[in-house]
Amino acid sequence: MQAGGSKRNRIALAIAAVWLVSGVYIVPADQQAVVTRFGRVIEPRVFPGIHIALPWPVDRVTKLKVQQLQRLVVGGDLPDSVLGRTQPLASQFLTGDQNIINLRAVVQYSVGMPADYLFRAQDVSRTVAAAVETEMARRIGRRTVDAVLTTEKTAIQEEVRAAAQKLIDAYGAGVRIASINIESITPPPEAAEAFRDVASARADSARIYNEALGYESDLVPKARGEARQMTEAATAYKESKINEATGDASRFDLVENEYAHATAVNGRRLYLETLEQVLPKIKKLVVDKNGSFDLTIIRKSGDSTPPRKSQ
Repeated sequence: MQAGGSKRNRIALAIAAVWLVSGVYIVPADQQAVVTRFGRVIEPRVFPGIHIALPWPVDRVTKLKVQQLQRLVVGGDLPDSVLGRTQPLASQFLTGDQNIINLRAVVQYSVGMPADYLFRAQDVSRTVAAAVETEMARRIGRRTVDAVLTTEKTAIQEEVRAAAQKLIDAYGAGVRIASINIESITPPPEAAEAFRDVASARADSARIYNEALGYESDLVPKARGEARQMTEAATAYKESKINEATGDASRFDLVENEYAHATAVNGRRLYLETLEQVLPKIKKLVVDKNGSFDLTIIRKSGDSTPPRKSQ
């Protein structure tokens, strides 16, 4: 009897030892754990490594891959985005200038606080989608349709990510949003043709504007070069005229000084020099002192034949 009781004790001790050892658990490097005791959280975040807890069913360890990014689509479901289908009611947003656009965005998120992720939200993905959709509608409602379709895409993504993260933190969902990427922004099918016409007109406007800039870039330097050339030519002409007038004035002063020394002689010399310059350029008749003349002595300007002498 004693031998049988000793054997049962050893078995009980072995079972107790195995039960206690079952409380040892390992958290991998890419995971974190939450420990609950009879359903109550006693360790909201357990980091990677070897840890000890009370064996089941006292304590329960739940491990989560906190570094793994999870993906959801706002403006449709994942199968729809793969197949290229749209859900109009889920993807339509209203812009600030009362235009409707179809938008689809991909949200990537991970576990931020393991305990909150497990117990604060019944459907984490739906909570994240609702927060992102709410902030997306708010940001798009503040902008015109042209801004949303062209230049404001990056700004909208960052603003929605920051605002949705604050909203999720207020909910206590334990989620960290890594990124929001707007995959497509399109007008409704009914207005697609009009939007394409506007986009084409905008492209033509940009092309014409660029051509005008190119023409300006080519014409303005040429005009400036020509203006500079004309200015330099005018400056050179002015300098030459000034120098010429200065030389003429200097010569006149010299002549005036010489004329003052011998008025009669210099006056006659100037008179004769002037006649030498003027007479060859005009038609002339030579008349003797009696008032008669011979018509044969009339010379044309430039005629080299000497006239006959009067009888």
